[in-house]
Amino acid sequence: MKLHEYQAKRIMRRYGVRTPRGEVASASDEAGEIAARLGCPVAVKAQVHVGGRGKAGGIAVAATPDEADLAASRILGMDIKGLTVTRVLVEEAVKAAREYYAGITIDRARRSIVVMASREGGVDIEEVAARAPEKIARVWVSPRAGFQPWEARSLALAAGFERRAVGAAGAFIASLFRLFVQEDAALAEVNPLMLSEDGQVIAADAKITIDDNALMRHPEYRALSEEDSDDELEREAHRRGLTYVKLDGDVGVIGNGAGLVMATLDAISAEDGRAANFLDIGGGARADVVRNALELILMDNRVKAILINVFGGITRCDEVASGLLAAAGSVGVRVPMVVRLAGTREEDGRALLRKTQVATAEGMADAARQAVALASGGVK
Repeated sequence: MKLHEYQAKRIMRRYGVRTPRGEVASASDEAGEIAARLGCPVAVKAQVHVGGRGKAGGIAVAATPDEADLAASRILGMDIKGLTVTRVLVEEAVKAAREYYAGITIDRARRSIVVMASREGGVDIEEVAARAPEKIARVWVSPRAGFQPWEARSLALAAGFERRAVGAAGAFIASLFRLFVQEDAALAEVNPLMLSEDGQVIAADAKITIDDNALMRHPEYRALSEEDSDDELEREAHRRGLTYVKLDGDVGVIGNGAGLVMATLDAISAEDGRAANFLDIGGGARADVVRNALELILMDNRVKAILINVFGGITRCDEVASGLLAAAGSVGVRVPMVVRLAGTREEDGRALLRKTQVATAEGMADAARQAVALASGGVK
């Protein structure tokens, strides 16, 4: 779950991370009043869950309250990458002597937390990683061992922080690490991290993503979730209670279990196909759940074939097949569909499906081959 900048900064302040003073406004006159309270100059910043706000004109510096009012009136209602700006953050404008980057995320390849810092602040870190990866200093940390103060200072030094700021930068990054672990974050990022003229290290921007799987430990964050941060189909999936991620292919995928769905995506890729989505319907395959899943997939006009991959454990495959047929009949599936059943009474399940137009497969590779061929207009 992504947090807005102003929400992320509130959390950072709890951990001793210094941020500019600021308040949120949803109307232009509110922005002017906030600017008057804070004292100018101020930065007026669009609050949307996308990057590139500055390039899109979503950030402005105002020298007076009237300018803040005008800037907010221009930014509010603006469309930035498909999202409408409904709030702005009005905060003290910080004059930077130097801009840096600091970020923490999960390195899945190493199964570890990676803490990063760079002297290339203020630009997309992906650009830096592509053109000059040596400018990003990294250290891999186990949450059990913790992030030691000397490691934080060493990282700041390796990242190119001015020597006078190495101690403060190390403390800043160490606080960010505590936040990352204790709040169950998937990402904690500050870009730019500003070194002010008086030697203070300040989070001029802030980005935090909370791991959805840890929200039961942080119920206070559930109220902060906003559907406008997702793709339209992902929003609809959320409303239907489905675990769905939109991809860029043309083979719709439904499976019961995250691991099985991931394996299905790999099988499609191995057949030179591309999956249109990740969709996990959970342990069983009840007709109502399958119907919801089919309706959702068919909302994507790119889908040219559907692959349903179900493992019947406690749920019998013949019951799964009956549910699939009932769901498909009620939805009115307009594209070819391939079903692979494995598990309890799988032969009985396949026998039911053979009496219909639904293609069946005994193995995952065969199912993927058929689905990719059907999506490309070939034979199964």
